[in-house]
Amino acid sequence: MSDYLSPVRFVICGVGHIGRRHAALVARHDGAVLAALIDVREDLRAGLAAEFPGVPFYSSLQEYLQSGPAADVLTVATPNGLHAPQAIAALRHGLHVVVEKPIALHKTDAESIVHTALQTGRLVFGVMQNRYSPPAAWLKQVVGEGRLGQVFLVQLNCFWNRDARYYQAGGWKGTQALDGGTLFTQFSHFVDLLYWVFGDITNISARFRDFTHQGITEFEDSGLVTFDLVRGGSGTLSYSTAVWDRNLESSLTVVAERGALRIGGQYMDKVDYCHLQGYAMPALPPTNPSNDYGPYQGSAANHVQVIENVVATVQKRSFATTNALEGLKVVEIIERIYALR
Repeated sequence: MSDYLSPVRFVICGVGHIGRRHAALVARHDGAVLAALIDVREDLRAGLAAEFPGVPFYSSLQEYLQSGPAADVLTVATPNGLHAPQAIAALRHGLHVVVEKPIALHKTDAESIVHTALQTGRLVFGVMQNRYSPPAAWLKQVVGEGRLGQVFLVQLNCFWNRDARYYQAGGWKGTQALDGGTLFTQFSHFVDLLYWVFGDITNISARFRDFTHQGITEFEDSGLVTFDLVRGGSGTLSYSTAVWDRNLESSLTVVAERGALRIGGQYMDKVDYCHLQGYAMPALPPTNPSNDYGPYQGSAANHVQVIENVVATVQKRSFATTNALEGLKVVEIIERIYALR
């Protein structure tokens, strides 16, 4: 293998559910090497050593940056509130950075990431893996080709279960400082999909309610948001984590000049309805199964495409499909919504 296509060396910072998945995918990728693992929880060391033999473990990002092996990419999979400072530290150390969603909890912090990347000449990849799901890619194509004509109404529904099984006492989830809120942790993928396909929003109004999470989280569990699309048309975002026992759905309905469509399922994993003028619905590839976390489930497991894109981009064979500016825009939209609390 030439230097041009040298294996891309990854360090994973934060080895919880998602971080461990990143580590496993990197370890299995032909063009990647897992160089180190970082986590503050010392109790993870033995299990990680068994799963990833020979990969060194560090108890802090600072410890790794001071004494760890050379690498190309740092993946930040720690609690949300730590993403920005850790990404900036890694960029200043000369590393490219993969940042799990959201890239930050405040627009100003996301801007700092973007500016640091520009100053250091390093790349920042936001993890918005739902863009790789076949229904999302199909929707992007259909809208981009103008097959809908003028978009009239966009309706996003995200109705999930996140109860006391998920928000464990003493953990970071549910805190304002490290979690940031339901739109950041659970539903930023769908805000990203809205922006990616339909563009920016304006004239936002919202109401927020906390039905079942008093004493469990420091923020709302449900919201009703209305907005106008800058490109024309209006929309709603209805979301809740107060659904009893298990997730209900994530859906996107579009009413437009030349027809209507609806992507549904628990994780927007299937096209429920498509009736467009002069258009025959193609067969789509199957959607990957959802991430399973025991009592609750997350969105589709498309992280393998994220890792592939990072490897290909660092090896100069491709370009980033989700860059820091797009990640910043999602943070900015959510911050504008939450400013109405």
